[in-house]
Amino acid sequence: MGKNDDRKKERLNKIIAMAGITSRRRADELISLGLVTVNGQVEKRVGSKAIWGIDTITVDGQPIPDPPKKIYLLLNKPFGYVSTLNDPEGRPIIRDLIKDVKERVYPVGRLDFDSSGLLILTNDGELAFRLMHPRFHIPRTYKVIVEGTISDKSVQRLKNGIVLDDGPTNPARVRIIDTEQERSVVRITIFEGRSREIRRMFDYVGHKTLKLIRIGYGNLNLGDLKVGKYRHLKNVEVKALRTSVGLD
Repeated sequence: MGKNDDRKKERLNKIIAMAGITSRRRADELISLGLVTVNGQVEKRVGSKAIWGIDTITVDGQPIPDPPKKIYLLLNKPFGYVSTLNDPEGRPIIRDLIKDVKERVYPVGRLDFDSSGLLILTNDGELAFRLMHPRFHIPRTYKVIVEGTISDKSVQRLKNGIVLDDGPTNPARVRIIDTEQERSVVRITIFEGRSREIRRMFDYVGHKTLKLIRIGYGNLNLGDLKVGKYRHLKNVEVKALRTSVGLD
């Protein structure tokens, strides 16, 4: 089996859990009991691996289904929507905007209720995890409208990194786009995704955020996608995302 196949291997307990059969812990028990086979051979080693969709895996005599088709969407989230698939408070949710998508997809990170813009939705869990993890330094770009006229000094502080309650921020890319009527329009790119990080950064330098729109994430840009609409990512876009986090 080649190197590419080795990279695709996953632990059997994870595959069984992702297939919706049982929990990882219970899957390990089933493996130990000799109730799991891979390509017709009983596999009793906890921690053993296989390739879901290529290897034939059975649990207690029943074959597990093939993995679901990977879906990659780019949504232009409106203001006033929660970046979750359900909300106990009954607020509008992003699932309402993709009702014709049959596959169950999940947001990569989130945008606050009062923020809008680019949101990636996918069922590719490994890609989503890596895109959100700070060690990969994936850029997130925002157009921000703040109160007041922001100074060059404040811009430089944001560029250098500041200290928030949960620790110092990484250096950011910051550019003033426009200033008018006691408001400033700023383009800012950060490389991590803490809770309400952009708003807290501007609060730190004395400017309340009035409007926040994410316009870029990694190699993706919002472009002319209308608010509330989504599109499927192109194969070349998916490949670029995966390459950026070491998956291809």
